[in-house]
Amino acid sequence: MSLTEDKLLEQLESFVNNDIAHFKELTQKVIRNYTKKSKRLDKIVKQSDTQQKQLITLHKELDEYKNHLEDKVEDSLKEIKDLNREIEDTQREVIFTMGAIGESRSKETGNHVKRVAEYSHLFAVKYGMSEEECELLKQCSPMHDIGKVAIPDAILNKPGRFTDEEFKAMQKHAELGYEMLKHSNRTIMWAASIVAYEHHEKYNGKGYPRGIAGEDIHIYGRITAIADVFDALGSDRVYKKGWSDDKIFNLIKEERGEHFDPKLVDIFFEHLNDFLKIRDSYKDNFEE
Repeated sequence: MSLTEDKLLEQLESFVNNDIAHFKELTQKVIRNYTKKSKRLDKIVKQSDTQQKQLITLHKELDEYKNHLEDKVEDSLKEIKDLNREIEDTQREVIFTMGAIGESRSKETGNHVKRVAEYSHLFAVKYGMSEEECELLKQCSPMHDIGKVAIPDAILNKPGRFTDEEFKAMQKHAELGYEMLKHSNRTIMWAASIVAYEHHEKYNGKGYPRGIAGEDIHIYGRITAIADVFDALGSDRVYKKGWSDDKIFNLIKEERGEHFDPKLVDIFFEHLNDFLKIRDSYKDNFEE
């Protein structure tokens, strides 16, 4: 081998060695970068795992809080409903008691307002009114004569016929009752004011206090009118005996379209046995 060839081999070997060294250096650099990035990736993954666990924990806490909140809301709503029910029960009791007081001043019995309430409810059901309105009328009808609390005893409990002046004074109880009740925003009090105001109106327009006729009279007033008259005529009082059923039935037939709404008269006779059952269920006991 010539000298030139030896140099060439040396140079070639040098190039190879340099390339290997350079390759090693590049490889090590790549490995270092990979290792560095791998560590960063591991850190990110660990952070991600931690965040994921935190998110899971947070979701769990939120679910627990949501369930707790729903329970609290449900408990609060139940408490509000119970309170409203208690208020409504109290209102009903107060209204019934006030109605009974109004009737007791004219020597009526507490059972009179109970019967009128039950008759009114039955009329409303058979008339086709909604369940809510049927119940509302039952609750407020005991207040129909509340205005009697403002009528003098001498007139209210007079055993004989009224003079014209006394009758005019007695008629005022309808308007007085309306004035007592009309200012309330409560639905039941508004309904009671209508009943008090219109239960002495007549279908033919000859009633009082306003002389309105037909369906201009609120259905609450038309129903309470026939319920009140039916009960008043058939009830014994300390100052009079109740009418016989035949006499009552004949009068109601005669007053169809006159005093009473024709449809309500028809309902009365179509369901007469149901009305008589109510009367029997709430008989007066004067010994009490």
